[in-house]
Amino acid sequence: MSSQDTAPVPPRVVIITGVSGAGRRTAAHAMEDLGWYVVDNLPPAMLGLLIDEVSANGIDRLAVVLDVRTRGMFEQLGKSLRDVALRGITPETVFLEASDETIVKRQESSRRPLPLQHGGHLLEAVALERRMLSVLRAAADLVIDTTGITTRQLAQRIDHAYGDGETGLTFQLMSFGFKRGVPIDADLVFDVRFLPNPYWVPELRPKTGLSADVSSYVLAQPGAREFIDRVDELLEGMESGYLREGKKQVTVAVGCTGGKHRSTATAEELARRLRSRGRRTTVLHRDLGRE
Repeated sequence: MSSQDTAPVPPRVVIITGVSGAGRRTAAHAMEDLGWYVVDNLPPAMLGLLIDEVSANGIDRLAVVLDVRTRGMFEQLGKSLRDVALRGITPETVFLEASDETIVKRQESSRRPLPLQHGGHLLEAVALERRMLSVLRAAADLVIDTTGITTRQLAQRIDHAYGDGETGLTFQLMSFGFKRGVPIDADLVFDVRFLPNPYWVPELRPKTGLSADVSSYVLAQPGAREFIDRVDELLEGMESGYLREGKKQVTVAVGCTGGKHRSTATAEELARRLRSRGRRTTVLHRDLGRE
């Protein structure tokens, strides 16, 4: 059989979606920087045609931004995804969300109305978007809450998930402070507030868990290394199951009171251990610098 008779290989397809103001454009730009072919604001009914076109032209990675900007056409998305599935293609979905307060602040800064606002109240438009996107949110492969992160941190998370095309499980370690809320995009949450707080040690108070002094103090506490051992064993034991279920990234959140000392040091130590086993791992300290 000649090469001309060989059927085109379908591309890897990622759908970028989520509520307006949560960072879809930043995520799309990050994907483009990673070498993906990105199409923004595509009418859902054209998804199959687009996949055929890029496949015929040898493009092997396609990212498509699909959201409520297409108005009534958005209702066609379910049928389009089913049609694509019949071709043996299962798109991955990354869903971006943020708190109502964050979206309001961002929209006030951009001075642009939301697609569904129509001159009405902004929060009502946000609520309508959330309802329309609820099915996609529930089925998403990766959910990123951008409430407490910068555009650079969002780009790093996209890079971590889609940067090199690896199919194995990757890990995102996130430290946080309980006083600012539990990360809603975490798959697993661990609490290290049982450890003595370096905040009460005067010479350690101004430092963070990234410093050698604080890290040594935290890891030397009774139960600290035993706790990290157990979490490390748990992650190793769950890895094959996640992969069997088609999950490609796991976000592990470690929390203390403020997210400055104990959680930061513990997340860094867990990341070090995962990397020592050859696991692709990044660390995000959500609340560091916000205390």
